[in-house]
Amino acid sequence: MKNVRLIRHGESAANAGKASLDHATIPLTPKGVEQAYLVAQSFNHAPALIVASPFSRAQATAMATLAAFPATPFETWPIHEFTYLEPVRCSNTTLAMRREWVEAYWSRSDPAFRDGEGAESFLDFIFRVQSFLDQLAEHPARDIAVFSHGQFINAVAWLTERKPQPIDGRAMADWREYEITNPVRTCCGYLLDKHPADPGWQISHHVGPHGSRSETVLSPFGK
Repeated sequence: MKNVRLIRHGESAANAGKASLDHATIPLTPKGVEQAYLVAQSFNHAPALIVASPFSRAQATAMATLAAFPATPFETWPIHEFTYLEPVRCSNTTLAMRREWVEAYWSRSDPAFRDGEGAESFLDFIFRVQSFLDQLAEHPARDIAVFSHGQFINAVAWLTERKPQPIDGRAMADWREYEITNPVRTCCGYLLDKHPADPGWQISHHVGPHGSRSETVLSPFGK
């Protein structure tokens, strides 16, 4: 059995309403640092592999767990957040300031649309998520801790649960509704399980920093 714990990064400065110079280097707040520490304390044995997004907030969250288990291999995979707005025009803006751009992007409902240089389309994003699932399935490690981002994690859950085909405008709108309905809180996430004989993944919802859902232990490496 392969077990994967998907964990959103701790609270970031953007989550707290502060302006961000760019999407990739947003730091954790003091609360986010404390959340990362709580995640690290939730493991009752070392994962076989720790994986993180290249974005600063996910790396910093993962480092707390890596510090607790320094012998565990650590890898950076392209599991960063969905960058659907052009990064240059988003520089030094807050979530509130970008709201109109966000609404316009999702109203377009065009999976192939790219907002500008450095932005990715919804199709690009879903390809990254599917590639991640393929990489997980092929990796020899059985207990894996993954530190990523809310939209990426929810896309994993959506693909696993809904199995959408094709990825068209209707599927894009369905994912947007799914993502709004199922927000992933900071330092929470999902559990993925895969039996060797099963071609697909099984997913459990909203695991908190103590590896639990409604105080019920779900993770084989969480308290």
